[in-house]
Amino acid sequence: MKLGDVLILSLALALIIIGIHQTMTQGVGASYAIFMFAVGLLFWFQLRRNQSKPAQNSPKPNPKKKKKS
Repeated sequence: MKLGDVLILSLALALIIIGIHQTMTQGVGASYAIFMFAVGLLFWFQLRRNQSKPAQNSPKPNPKKKKKS
């Protein structure tokens, strides 16, 4: 994982914790925006993670060896 990915994931986790605290003290309406921002960061993290990995599902073509006649 790169530094940017770690920062995005850490910020999302911190916002989730802050959102839980806000929910317990002030209610869901006050923390809704915080949760949505955290979910947006999690989607961004997943997008960056999927784009950085090469296509692992596509099989590599095996070169066929020529047989001597």
